[in-house]
Amino acid sequence: MQTMSRDTARRVALAAQGFADPPPQGNVTRRHLLRALSRTKLLQLDSVNVAVRAHYMPLFSRLGAYAPELVDTAAWSHRARQPRLLVEYWAHEASLIPIEDWALLRWRMREYGGAWRRRSRELLERVPELVDDVLAAVKDLGPVGAGTLERELGGGERQGRGPWWNRTDTKQVCELLFAMGELTTGTRRGFERLYDLPERVLPAHVLGHEPEDDEAVRALVERSAHALGVATEPDLRDYYRLSPSQSQQAVAQLVEDGVLEPVSVNGWRQPAYRHSAARIPRKVTGRALLCPFDPLIWERSRAQRLFDFHYRIEIYVPEPKRKYGYYVFPFLLNGELVARVDLKADRTAGVLRVPGAFAEPGSDLGEVVPELAAALRDMASWLGLDGVVIGDRGDLAKPLRAVVR
Repeated sequence: MQTMSRDTARRVALAAQGFADPPPQGNVTRRHLLRALSRTKLLQLDSVNVAVRAHYMPLFSRLGAYAPELVDTAAWSHRARQPRLLVEYWAHEASLIPIEDWALLRWRMREYGGAWRRRSRELLERVPELVDDVLAAVKDLGPVGAGTLERELGGGERQGRGPWWNRTDTKQVCELLFAMGELTTGTRRGFERLYDLPERVLPAHVLGHEPEDDEAVRALVERSAHALGVATEPDLRDYYRLSPSQSQQAVAQLVEDGVLEPVSVNGWRQPAYRHSAARIPRKVTGRALLCPFDPLIWERSRAQRLFDFHYRIEIYVPEPKRKYGYYVFPFLLNGELVARVDLKADRTAGVLRVPGAFAEPGSDLGEVVPELAAALRDMASWLGLDGVVIGDRGDLAKPLRAVVR
């Protein structure tokens, strides 16, 4: 078994995620989008919009400034000359995935459908006709939002106590049908999901493809391995939220087929696996701000193993107890995570606010500060903001203020 240093494993992982590729020269096109997606495999969706929506940022981190409409067109519209490339489903949480991969999750649609039906048993017994009514209304009105369907169908009773989970019966049924694959996202209005029938969104060859469960899971694990470069079995499992039994069986088969190579990474407690196509660049250069849901760092224990970077999202931590801030972006520089910044896009004032900026232990501030300042200016410009305002928190705040004017 090959033994790999942590530095080598880190370079393999960065290359697999596209950070060893040079950024495009000139305008970013659909071709560049496809290349980036061939690395990440999916884009996680999240409702937090304090800085920028989660599905836009990983592409900026890898490609630089681009028009967000490039993603919108790929995900939520279809034209003969520009066919839809992405579709929504539960992959690594709610995600945009390549259309071709939708069929690889049919087993999950069956499992989720059963689980949601069990959880919604009281609702389905109380309003047994609502599922058929929602499907009929979407057929007539789609793409259509849950709010419109609620008005058309009467809404029903609200469930739950908290404002985040206070959904009507109609919305619950929409999400049940989405989980079952009987509805999908036709488009979005703002960030509101507009439901439609899969046959009006997906091409016939995707709808007609029904791989065996083990074949589909094996394909997903192979995609995980390609996106991660080198990874433990739990890392591979996490990328598409697979069960241990599913992942372990698929990993064993991929090792037998020569797609995965078992390796030992210094300092890692668990065995690792390197994808046969993974590159090992001699070095990785460049800079990038990473949103909390970037696939390079979304598995926090992996970020710790690769970068010695302890990272926890603090959105749900009471403000007085937050160590770094509400929505913190790690800063990648020349293959290392060297700093982190709390970011907020203040669209009213037209500035990117940085309430806190913190260097990682051992970072060279003389190198980090100008590069981080440039990255923040680049992000502000991409977001259409006029400047960057540095706050007071963190050891990088003062030196950054001296550079960012």
